[in-house]
Amino acid sequence: MAAMKHDCFARGRGDHGLMTIADSLPRLLAVSDLHVGMRDNRRLVEALRPSSEGDWLIVAGDVAELADDVAWGLRRLTERFARVIWTPGNHELWTHPEDRVQLRGVARYEYLVDLCRSLRVSTPEDPYLRWDGRGGPAVIAPVFSLYDYSFRPSGMTRQESLVWARAAGIVCTDEFLLDPAPYPGVEEWCAARVEVTERRLAALDADVPLILAGHWPLVREPTEVLWHPEFAQWCGTTRTADWHSRFRAAAVVYGHLHIPRTTWQDGVRFEEVSIGYPREWQARGHPRGHLRQILPFSHEHGMAAVHAPETSGIA
Repeated sequence: MAAMKHDCFARGRGDHGLMTIADSLPRLLAVSDLHVGMRDNRRLVEALRPSSEGDWLIVAGDVAELADDVAWGLRRLTERFARVIWTPGNHELWTHPEDRVQLRGVARYEYLVDLCRSLRVSTPEDPYLRWDGRGGPAVIAPVFSLYDYSFRPSGMTRQESLVWARAAGIVCTDEFLLDPAPYPGVEEWCAARVEVTERRLAALDADVPLILAGHWPLVREPTEVLWHPEFAQWCGTTRTADWHSRFRAAAVVYGHLHIPRTTWQDGVRFEEVSIGYPREWQARGHPRGHLRQILPFSHEHGMAAVHAPETSGIA
């Protein structure tokens, strides 16, 4: 990405080591794809600090694969941030053979929700929180939508798309470790999640701006820069394509792609906020800091990200 002034979220200090007035005021921040099971990422999370004791943090999925690592990561964050808001990614939903928690599908998700509540972390199953700090008011809606293979080439069936991906050597680990039980398939689980979430979003006060935060992109466009287009089918659902406009979102936060950037869709800001794997972030660095400022919106940083060269990855 293009060189730009580093944000100071992890240090809580300005570029010259002095606390500024802006640093001391609460912000709504976001991050995803922490993958704390990896040693270098764990060290990175250990070093994360808010710039204000009033900062809130959205964690848009993929904290880790193992339940104990998820608990470790979220506990560290709750010790530092005033509020933490979590929604699951695909990695948390895996039933990994090395995990002491061998729950599957919905039962595993419910276990993670209970874990979050024990840590005072808000989840998609809890009342949505309202941000009244700078850039507010705004309702923060963590959404859990999954995917249904509909981000595939036009004219291809799901089966044809999977054959196409396998021929290219691209198969998401979800096919082996993400069990949708008791649903017959992830498509059915996705449909159920979309339905229940739409009902909640439709009931919100239309006069209060909305921050939609989920792991998977709500629209297909962000996947167009993937190195491997075959992977897009594991990246979301067309069922959510109009959520940002239908529910009057002020911003959409997501991860999964490991392509941190800011884009715009129908006048709505989309923030991909992933850290990603060490091999990725060690190569590109963190030009905008480890944590993305969602509110108040920094127009300068947003525009810089739009015009930065695009990078591509796989979650």
